[in-house]
Amino acid sequence: MLTHPPLRVLIVDDEPLARLRLRGLVEGNEEPRAEVAAEASSGEQALTWLKDHACDLVLLDVQMPGLDGLGLAQALRSRPFAPAVVFVTAHAQHALQAFELEALDYLTKPVRRERLQASLARAAQRASERAAARTQEPVPEDGPAQVINITERGRLLRVPLSEVLYFKAELKYLTLRTATQSHVMDGSLSDLEQRLGERFLRVHRNALVSKAAVRELERHVPTEGVAEPEADASGELGWAVRIAHVNEWLAVSRRQVAAVRDALAGQR
Repeated sequence: MLTHPPLRVLIVDDEPLARLRLRGLVEGNEEPRAEVAAEASSGEQALTWLKDHACDLVLLDVQMPGLDGLGLAQALRSRPFAPAVVFVTAHAQHALQAFELEALDYLTKPVRRERLQASLARAAQRASERAAARTQEPVPEDGPAQVINITERGRLLRVPLSEVLYFKAELKYLTLRTATQSHVMDGSLSDLEQRLGERFLRVHRNALVSKAAVRELERHVPTEGVAEPEADASGELGWAVRIAHVNEWLAVSRRQVAAVRDALAGQR
């Protein structure tokens, strides 16, 4: 039977007893399984944690000193792959604002176990849909136009693979670059490399480039937008490849220089 990893939950509430009760309810829930990844006593503390960590769901109090729950939810909306938000509060008057911020649910204290279970189920469904969108395979080349599905700010975008110039790993996310736009997505370059086959070339540990977009290969001084080139034993500068349409340079690892040259030769 297929099993899914437990939901990762961040609890944000300025009251320690409220956090303790929510932790018990979350970790005592049998289906879907959930775990408390962290707790925060303020909106600012939650944002700091979210800079370096990911979660599926934020259980969020509304009224807190400093950055309150509504302000935190607003800040999260501008982030790619933002976690789902469920407000947990003693006050019902903010429900309309909460749903305008696309909250998944609005629970009033004291939280009933069955109501929290329903919210967790909705969060698990959302996480499952996101995972399915991220892992959907492109169709065969002789079929309809291949696409990469991206969930961005709550929208599902379909980017034709023929428009993709490169994928670049940056921190915990990937940047997908076309001639006109950049999109942030999650995933791994290794998975994409296996899925996309011969049309794309891994030029560096942090970049996967469309062979059709390769325009020039040269020794390159590191500049903005170019990964630090790898110097050889003699201290010589590394290689970089110029990408069509955007005229950006991406670093090339020494072991991939020959493959890039082959891609250039294949365009002649």
